[in-house]
Amino acid sequence: MAATASSHVTNRSREDDHLFSLSTMSAAGLMMSTSSVVHGASREERTMRISDMNRRELMQAMAAVGVSIVSYPMMNRPARADGNIMGATWAGYDLPELMGPYLDKYEQMPEYNYIATDDEMFLKINNGFDLDFIHPGSYMLHRYYNAGLIQPVDPSRISNWENLAPRMRNLDGAVQDGVQYFCPAEYGNTSIIYRTDMIDEEYLEENSWTILYDDRYANRMAWYDDSGITVAIAGLVKGYDNIWQMDSEQLRSVEDLLVRQRDLTRFYWTDVTELEQAVANGEIVAGYAWNQSYVTLKSQGVPVGYMVPKEGSIAWGSGFIIHKDASDLDKVYDYIDAWVSPESGAWLIDNYGYGSANLKAYDLLSQDRLDELGFSDPAAALANTYFNPAMLPEYEQAYEALYQDVRAGL
Repeated sequence: MAATASSHVTNRSREDDHLFSLSTMSAAGLMMSTSSVVHGASREERTMRISDMNRRELMQAMAAVGVSIVSYPMMNRPARADGNIMGATWAGYDLPELMGPYLDKYEQMPEYNYIATDDEMFLKINNGFDLDFIHPGSYMLHRYYNAGLIQPVDPSRISNWENLAPRMRNLDGAVQDGVQYFCPAEYGNTSIIYRTDMIDEEYLEENSWTILYDDRYANRMAWYDDSGITVAIAGLVKGYDNIWQMDSEQLRSVEDLLVRQRDLTRFYWTDVTELEQAVANGEIVAGYAWNQSYVTLKSQGVPVGYMVPKEGSIAWGSGFIIHKDASDLDKVYDYIDAWVSPESGAWLIDNYGYGSANLKAYDLLSQDRLDELGFSDPAAALANTYFNPAMLPEYEQAYEALYQDVRAGL
């Protein structure tokens, strides 16, 4: 899941107005392969067959059936099976465990177009790529609303609505002119994953973002390829409080940190599996990461930790919006309702380490497991979480310009 609403610069070259995304034809191939698992199998059987995959294995399976990252011209409506719905989601958010009631009812998974970054998906949809639902970070809500791309969400059609944390139902941009446009689903933190056996004692004793600017780890660090979060964290290290609205003087003052980061960083990632593999094999000692990577690598026995930086952590909230031209609202609402159910939320917490918007989900896990994942008191965890807001256009453009100039060596 992405962590800010800002444009990013990919490491690939772009041609004309083409965008990188999952090829629709290749995605259809994945769905055909997946459907052979789902159709004709009991819920327990399909859960066993697909849930045993971790995210890396899922990506390998996608590659095996021809799903790849390609560039292609924009098209208005992706091909889909008759009567099925299609949504934009993140790899790993398309598993049976996250939509059990929906599969029980329809015996068919939705078709998906996978999100590489929130910004890229917004550009696709804003250029006419029609989907039924989207699973973006909440920091994208103003952008989708202002572009006229989404329709209101009707809480009465979501049976789990009253169990969703009020704070998440009212994240910045969720309600526009008194009308609900967003159904929250999950949230997570952005921080530093590190090899406990490879970093200096000082960072074990006092966690800090400064590790990612430390010469001792040159060429052994990784950052997420995103302008907003990269510039904002530099501001955090400088001690600024207004990290999402830094003025021109403050931006000039953080430039030295961005240059230092660029020169020390081994790679900027857009695929979380790339980061996880590099940390697992020791290529990367420390890197910007989400909760999920820590849970994944810890479960594999990799000696990793996840910092609580003294300068502060940043959190993202995520959930569902409905396209203005959604083809089958009954299916869309049933899918959203299944995804935000207590059972789906408990699986998400247990397997990815993310927080669920459904407060009933935590009751399905043991207190020991909740303690281990940092959710001893779910309500308090939410109350103490600072969600990054949607950036105002003028700041977004300034951060992006600075980021691109530094990356280009200008």
